[in-house]
Amino acid sequence: MLRPNGTLADCVFQGDNDELTFHLGAFVEKKLVSVASFYFESSEKFPDVNQYRLRGMATLPDHQGKGLSSALLRTAFPMIKNNQCSLLWCNAREKAMGFYSKVGFIPVGEHFSIPNIGKHVLMSIKID
Repeated sequence: MLRPNGTLADCVFQGDNDELTFHLGAFVEKKLVSVASFYFESSEKFPDVNQYRLRGMATLPDHQGKGLSSALLRTAFPMIKNNQCSLLWCNAREKAMGFYSKVGFIPVGEHFSIPNIGKHVLMSIKID
């Protein structure tokens, strides 16, 4: 899901095992169907001192539109806040912008391409 033209190794990111990184998953009948990873990582595009980055959010096609990704984000928001962070950002795929907007993310700047993955836009949300 994350890298349809890649390998499983393409889904391993730098920082996956860092102390402040956390990974969430949604299960249906004991099957992992939705995932999201959160990294204590800053973007120079934002002035906030402490930031988290969302990477690797994906839901299996048969389970999309059921609120699982939204539930993962609602679970993550207080965890991010407890780590003294008030901003979550991501490089959102263009086709996922509607989802991110619905949960409160705001686009920042121009659209850009990531090779072999596609068009993206930087998006962020303030965590209160």
